[in-house]
Amino acid sequence: MTKSDLVERIAAKCETISRKEVEIVVNTIFDSMRDALIRGERIEIRGVGSFTVRTRNAREGRNPKTGSVVHIAEKRVPYFKVGKELRERVNAGGDGGK
Repeated sequence: MTKSDLVERIAAKCETISRKEVEIVVNTIFDSMRDALIRGERIEIRGVGSFTVRTRNAREGRNPKTGSVVHIAEKRVPYFKVGKELRERVNAGGDGGK
């Protein structure tokens, strides 16, 4: 599902809100999540999971083409841990556990 698919589904369910307003809300939510992760904050969505930022240490890698050693700098990466409810619903099958 893409962000535009999400906007379309929400707009179809909430007929009193225009598609443009739904798009603004969805963009605001995702922008707020992105900004929180940039600040290093944890995001928890009950029933879905949590997002955190982890730090990957600097390391030495290899260029696969030449085999030469390449320095890979330390970096921060987003990490998602799925919640129990979502994991159980996904494992229940294609019907979403309903």
